[in-house]
Amino acid sequence: MAFQLEHLHTLVALVEEGTFEAAAQRLRLTASAVSQRIKAMEQAAGQVLIQRVNPVIPTAAGDIVLRHARQVQLLEGDVATELGAGLQPGGRTSLPLAVNADCLGTWFLDALAAVPAESGAVFDIYREDQEHTTSLLRSGTVMAAVTSTAEAVQGCSSARLGTMRYRAVASPRFVDAWLGGVAGTAGLGTAGLDTAGLGTAPMVNFDRRDDLQHRFLRGIGGRATDVPRHHIPTSADFARAVVLGLGWGLLPEQQCLTELGDGRLVELAPGHPIDVVLYWQRWNIASRLLDQVTDAVGRVAAASLHP
Repeated sequence: MAFQLEHLHTLVALVEEGTFEAAAQRLRLTASAVSQRIKAMEQAAGQVLIQRVNPVIPTAAGDIVLRHARQVQLLEGDVATELGAGLQPGGRTSLPLAVNADCLGTWFLDALAAVPAESGAVFDIYREDQEHTTSLLRSGTVMAAVTSTAEAVQGCSSARLGTMRYRAVASPRFVDAWLGGVAGTAGLGTAGLDTAGLGTAPMVNFDRRDDLQHRFLRGIGGRATDVPRHHIPTSADFARAVVLGLGWGLLPEQQCLTELGDGRLVELAPGHPIDVVLYWQRWNIASRLLDQVTDAVGRVAAASLHP
């Protein structure tokens, strides 16, 4: 089957904007015209592509067509850039990417800044846990993602970026109050780690899917259930909450080495970091823009992460 280009652009706009009215405003059409285009696509596909809820949600068939629509847009953007034009006002092509909050808060923006300015790209970032970014690739929502999944999603390639190392840390005041008063030492160490104290001390979690702190507790033989926890859903504020003593937590080295050096944080178990191996998965499609982003991400990751 063949879809009209304007219909494919309409599907992308509808999914990104969430409503027929918002998509119509973006495309400078009426909501009725947007609806007619989607209906025409559904008739061509012989399946419902969009669930009419607020915001709209693609069906399984809609995910397939959405992926196709984004691939067409990407290739159009490459051609437009080479011809000195673009898909967006100002000659820019939108590139949706998925990345977890810790990478976004440490090294990933440096990678985007390293993409050549003449690429003609603007970035649409979806923040998602590294264990779940592949679902956005499968649905066609994003074209590339930082993920902890090594196996490539169908239609994608996968390349190892490196290892992000997390260290269990807390403020000296927190350690004094909850973990037996070892503030000012080099940490609790393997032998002196108060696992019972950590099992009852407040922890800081990023969100309700954040399992790093529980993985750490299980790894040192501590209890990983019924632990009081704060939920702080931004990377910088998560780190600040730990420094301020709200609870203990695992921070990327990029967010805690300075504080460990000047005494604002204490490492709870220097011999027990948590390592998360990260991969870059991208659509397996020939695209100059996607190649440029992939190259920049690989170079900055190599300089920022453990091998």
